[in-house]
Amino acid sequence: MRTPTSRTSPAAVDVPPSRPRSPLFTPYRINELVLENRIAMAPMTREASPGGVPGPDVAEYYARRARGGAGLIITEGTLVGHPSVTGPDGVPHFHGTEALAGWSGVVDAVHAAGGRIVPQIWHTGIYRDEAYVPAPPAEQVGPSGLALTGEQVTAPMTGAEIEEAVQAIATAAADAQRLGFDGVELHAAHGFLLDQFLWSATNRRADGYGGSPRARARFAAEVVAACRAATGPGFPLIFRFSQWKVTDYTARLVETPGELAELLEPLTEAGVDAYHVSTRRFWLPEFEGSALSLAAWTRKVTGLPTLAVGSVGLAASDFQDAFAGKTAAPASVARVEEALEREDFDGVALGRVLLSDPEWPAKVRDGRTHELRPFDPRSLASLV
Repeated sequence: MRTPTSRTSPAAVDVPPSRPRSPLFTPYRINELVLENRIAMAPMTREASPGGVPGPDVAEYYARRARGGAGLIITEGTLVGHPSVTGPDGVPHFHGTEALAGWSGVVDAVHAAGGRIVPQIWHTGIYRDEAYVPAPPAEQVGPSGLALTGEQVTAPMTGAEIEEAVQAIATAAADAQRLGFDGVELHAAHGFLLDQFLWSATNRRADGYGGSPRARARFAAEVVAACRAATGPGFPLIFRFSQWKVTDYTARLVETPGELAELLEPLTEAGVDAYHVSTRRFWLPEFEGSALSLAAWTRKVTGLPTLAVGSVGLAASDFQDAFAGKTAAPASVARVEEALEREDFDGVALGRVLLSDPEWPAKVRDGRTHELRPFDPRSLASLV
């Protein structure tokens, strides 16, 4: 396990005397990036970029959340340039002249609003949903050629295909740096390519990429190392992972803290600066015999800055209830503040509540909690 250094330490930076007392509104650092508060906007697929090109409306959508007080904007998943990667028409690309020019406009708008922004780099791998991607490409790839259901769809990835995927993601990271983004987030959650390698149900390889948690992390570690080489030592690399998958909320990458440490150690060694831990309910204990959440365990075993996400600000039991319209009122921020004070994690990512209330962070910061608006599922259908 790597000992935290000045590059990776999650310690807060100095807090100006004028800052509010709430731990949500104290600065902290991810590599060389200093963030003014502990609130991030979580990535949420919006399908509002026709032809994969984000337009001025997308730029304003993100800038509005920056003006509303989110310390870090993490964009929706953006598709890397690789033959096997596909999505609906409105999902943004992170390759090609037009799409990258569109993202340049997004960066400029967020920075003009005083915000910081990173793109979520996304390789879908072998994941396919007929309702989401009606015609998967013939070149679809996965570690063992297995769909998330366990069905054998194609042959396991070859060494050349692995290298191509690594380079496609690293190219996207380099493009993000060139466009002026403040870092990148690698999407290794929910059953997509990096996660397909991490998960034993989709990774049955008998070579150096499969088997133990450390071996299953090898592909992701190679991706991280390639992104680090492409961007240099100071560019923040955030790694988002989850136990659950879009097809299986009970799925687990690891069963114990020791297995978690084994899985994450090669990623930390390769150059991850912060972890973004996706759970359905951020406060729940992860392993038997401990009250610590998955985010808290991640921070404990890596020593790196960690973001928690999962029903933050929702009054319903989790985001699935929120989809059904069961959210009645904004949840208290006290639970988040208590976790930050315990140093369970270093920041939280807000998802759906920021769709209905872009000013949620500013309202909490200014003591205007009576003005908070609960998540409204109708906000999913608009880009405002």
